[in-house]
Amino acid sequence: MSKTFFVRLLFISCCLGFYNSIIAQQAGNKEINKDGEYEFAEEIRDKNAVSVALGASLINGDYPNGMYEFYGHVGYKRFLNPYTNINFGFNKFSLANDNDVFKEGFMSFDLNLEFYLLPYSKFTPFVFAGGGLNASDDFGRTDTKAQGGVGIELLPNGSVGFKLFAEFNQVFSDELDNNISGKANDGFLRLAFGINFYFGELNKRLKTKDDVPTIINTNPIKDNKN
Repeated sequence: MSKTFFVRLLFISCCLGFYNSIIAQQAGNKEINKDGEYEFAEEIRDKNAVSVALGASLINGDYPNGMYEFYGHVGYKRFLNPYTNINFGFNKFSLANDNDVFKEGFMSFDLNLEFYLLPYSKFTPFVFAGGGLNASDDFGRTDTKAQGGVGIELLPNGSVGFKLFAEFNQVFSDELDNNISGKANDGFLRLAFGINFYFGELNKRLKTKDDVPTIINTNPIKDNKN
């Protein structure tokens, strides 16, 4: 099985999810208010979330034949508005190459800005990017890095969301695998399935339908001429 199989699968899933979400949102989950105007439902996610995830990591370094290894994540996110949140995560993972050429445990501390494409839908793609600090398990070596990724989230209710995501991490060093070779710095891929636990105040921002005409009741000007 190709090492890029899961990335391709996730990309296809995101595209299908994005298309289905647009169709569903265009169909609308509309309600008529007391003034007879259409309105969409309020934001369905709370402003805070705790995230956990499990998956696999794959090194992209100087040695060939990278292997999938353990990856775990815990984090916290705070929504700035229904579309955007800022999140911090702690990640524990291993990186290895075939034939035990290289194998080592790492951790990283990441700060990301995340964007939900369809926050009013229960099924939404999302993208994120940010920076962080990568460290070996004993903190014998630390490196700065940048990361970015894509994913999809399914929210069956307002408290729990299930997500699938992939991210690429570019380390600003060529010593991640203890081998300096070539001009490119090392990096690694992480793939995971996770759960978001939402809590706190709801994002109470109402999305109204723009093309619905507004009725303004005015007092007619009476002609005082007899």
